[in-house]
Amino acid sequence: MSISSGARVGARWALVSVLAANMLVDALEVSATLVALPAVGSGLGAPVTGVQWIVTGFAAGFGGALLLGGRLVEWLGRRRVFLAALLVFAAASLGGALTDRLDLLVATRVVKGFCVALTAPTGLAIILAAVPDGEPRRRAVSLYSLFGAAGFCSGLLLSGSLTGAGWRWTLAFPAPVALALFALGLRVVPRESARPGGGPRWHAVVTGGALTGAVLLLVDALARGRWGGAVAAAAAALVGVRAERASPRPLVDTALLRHAPLVRSALGAAALNGSYVSFLLVAVLDLRRGGWSSWETALAFLPAGAPLALTALHSGRIAARLGPARAVAAGAVAAPAGYALYPDSGAGGVRYAELLPSMSLVGLAFVLAFTALHLQATSGLAPGLRTAAGGLYQTCVQLGAALTPALTSALYATSGRSAALWLVTAVGLAGAGVALAGLAHPSTDPS
Repeated sequence: MSISSGARVGARWALVSVLAANMLVDALEVSATLVALPAVGSGLGAPVTGVQWIVTGFAAGFGGALLLGGRLVEWLGRRRVFLAALLVFAAASLGGALTDRLDLLVATRVVKGFCVALTAPTGLAIILAAVPDGEPRRRAVSLYSLFGAAGFCSGLLLSGSLTGAGWRWTLAFPAPVALALFALGLRVVPRESARPGGGPRWHAVVTGGALTGAVLLLVDALARGRWGGAVAAAAAALVGVRAERASPRPLVDTALLRHAPLVRSALGAAALNGSYVSFLLVAVLDLRRGGWSSWETALAFLPAGAPLALTALHSGRIAARLGPARAVAAGAVAAPAGYALYPDSGAGGVRYAELLPSMSLVGLAFVLAFTALHLQATSGLAPGLRTAAGGLYQTCVQLGAALTPALTSALYATSGRSAALWLVTAVGLAGAGVALAGLAHPSTDPS
């Protein structure tokens, strides 16, 4: 599938531009909907525990499909999976914007998460296969990563601009963009032969479906406080485990579960991402209740996302200079410090200057820890295992963003903002504890 050396450089960069633009759209999904949540809840008459599904449903679809997505690419080919996911993503975006039912909107969010689980890693795989090794590939991957990091800020600004005109515009915006990228992708994404995996495929499908179902059931149980949902989630997880154990080619190599740096990184990243999304969920509800507009809220959130975008091209150097374990620990400590500094709204409400220290510390946490966590997760692994380790790690990142906000929304609805913030801070502190423990057992490459 590689582009020949005689091909025009312009064709190669047209491909990279399409894939990077798609990564931008994928990445803005969380931040755009976060800012729009109060408006969506008001428009559909949904409580906090219902409207949180717009965020957690997307994360559940994303995390549940990542492991299966890699196998689908093997069976069907990168081009077909990427382009088909773009079409379904566009349809789900339009369907979510037009529906007046929360359950249908949530369903479209789960589907969109599934699509992003296919397009994001597949786009990177296409770049690695199509762009020659060396400086061209380094620049292409850097551009792809930069657009992903910039997606959060783009989503904030987009939602701040569109939500004022109506929350449906925020949800509908990705549809025409995805269709345009599909049309361009038909022209620039190279064709390649599918490489069917050997053996039966039903094990992988059952495992992926059971994992997604278990996460959705657990999110529902946490948001509603129903033990029955937790039991159903456990049963679905058991089905997935049994299918995985019976598979001649499991989705997860069990050797990865014995790799301590990967396990620590996955737990730490789940705590960091879950507490981060939950913190912004509490903040957006608090600020909108205090009379802030969607645009004002978006600007208030920028310090929590802009630092990562501004340092995206240098994040690897930062992690290398500090050492991954120290960078992770510093970021993991900065995050709960930021949560704890969130100002008490009081009678006069929150001012922007009062929010700045809290949001800035949270943004600093991601600058320090985000790339370092991924580097730590794959350190010491054989090259053949690093792709699988990355998929398992990213699955945990998304599961954190699905489960923690669900419980946070339940606490916010029943006990108020302070209790929800205490939970967010506790999750962040748990991640800090894992990171600090990693300092005592730093990752080392095998001799």
